Amino acid sequence: MTSGVGVKARLLEWLDARTSFRTARHVLLDEEIPAGTGWVFTLGSVLLALISIQLLTGAFLTLYYAPTPDHAYESVRFISSSPSGRLVRGLHHFGASFLVVFLVLHLLRVVVLGSYKPPREITWLSGLALLGLVLGFALTGYLLPWDQRAYWATVVTINISRLAPMAGDAMAAVLQGGSTIGALTLTRWYSAHVIFLPALLVGLIVAHLVLMRLQGSSGPVRPKRGAPFPFYPYQAFRDTVVVSIVLLAVVAMAWRGMPPLEGPADPTDANYIPRPEWYFLGLFQLLKYFPGKWEVVGAIVLPGVVAAFLALLPWIDRGPERDPRRRPFIMATVLIGLLAVVGLTTLGWRDRPIAVSADQWTLREIGGRSIAGYSGCAKCHADTGLADPLESIALSRGAEWVSGHVTDPEMIAPGLREPPAARSEREIAAIVAYVRRVSRQPYPGYPANVEVAATVWARYCVGCHIIDGDGGKDGPELSHAGVKDGKQQDVATIRTWIVDPEAIDPLADMPSFGKRLTPEQLDAIAGYLMSRK
Repeated sequence: MTSGVGVKARLLEWLDARTSFRTARHVLLDEEIPAGTGWVFTLGSVLLALISIQLLTGAFLTLYYAPTPDHAYESVRFISSSPSGRLVRGLHHFGASFLVVFLVLHLLRVVVLGSYKPPREITWLSGLALLGLVLGFALTGYLLPWDQRAYWATVVTINISRLAPMAGDAMAAVLQGGSTIGALTLTRWYSAHVIFLPALLVGLIVAHLVLMRLQGSSGPVRPKRGAPFPFYPYQAFRDTVVVSIVLLAVVAMAWRGMPPLEGPADPTDANYIPRPEWYFLGLFQLLKYFPGKWEVVGAIVLPGVVAAFLALLPWIDRGPERDPRRRPFIMATVLIGLLAVVGLTTLGWRDRPIAVSADQWTLREIGGRSIAGYSGCAKCHADTGLADPLESIALSRGAEWVSGHVTDPEMIAPGLREPPAARSEREIAAIVAYVRRVSRQPYPGYPANVEVAATVWARYCVGCHIIDGDGGKDGPELSHAGVKDGKQQDVATIRTWIVDPEAIDPLADMPSFGKRLTPEQLDAIAGYLMSRK
């Protein structure tokens, strides 16, 4: 027994002489913490844990992600097709949101406790740089799925960068890469996200930790009686508890599933309403109050003032007092700024476009299936046809290409197909919507009367009316057509509106559809609209 202990001791001495692991352990675990340091000082460890999760999950995602416009969307779909891929992508997505939240909490803790005061000014500046880097990660990572939301949010980001004084056009050119947002844009943002920003992040984290250890923990604002205590095991226990709770929350949200992908990026879809991730909603909302030539105020000037205030805070608040009750000006200023950010974010969240469930198809898409059926698409798109069935196509083309393919068969397969029957623009748009939707989600199946109503809607109604955010704006929105002035509408009234609008309103601009629709179609569309509460 003694011999075994002696061998172990000699081995540890030999290892310590070559690695100084005991010194490293002392530096990491035996740091003296001021008396009174408590749970609020665990936020730094939470951030380290969340950053580690982001780096680890990001590394796994790069194993399957393809950073090209033709394959990016499909590679993300492939990642999301397996339980393990959905979990990893979910951890990465929700981990980013948690990271932003705890960075802001950490910043507020430093401000409230005056931990930026001398001699910790450089530590404070390095922390602000870390916050900027994390937001840079959020921006560059947003484009990578290459879906509609990612593409158009990036268009907005690049347009905002053009507003920067003097260097705006040069900055936009660097971000965009080419004359349009495309392969060069995606490659540059991917490189920044997985190479350059991680290198800067690791360097800044090391610098921040070294500075923090050199200056020591600021501790409570009013010194407590008692001797300093070592980080391990007392503060380490608190850190472990809080980190575990936060990571469990991230895993729980990731387990529920990722937000669904939207359709593949379509540069021709000018009707798409872009919207950023929630932590940029405040800035997005602010821009609405500064239209036209004043946009630079909301995009550059006001955010620049906030950034400058935070960077200069150690020199603005130069007094030695750390107690927040004795720094009313700083506390009031920060509180007003925080309330403004929360208020703008809340307004931006309320003003976001109506989100339709990922599993719920639009009427145009459902109707497009029926229209594709009687338009002869299955002559070629079948198991024994010249092309794959529509349901099994992995589509990466935009709506304009698909529309051209439907309209002109010679565009893709000259001499191999009979020209399709002439279709209206609305019918072609419905076929395109169906093809793009079924390429990313199997048709879930709907009752026959809904399919009939959807076909009517896609052929006649969608140009003037909106349901669930899809359609034209010439006529009234029909998302809640079954209720008018708080009263339930009956089928007969709605049917009359469709058959002979002037019988209800002599000034109605809506044409009569009594002779265009069969009784079955009239019953289906009237019954569907009545069900919209």
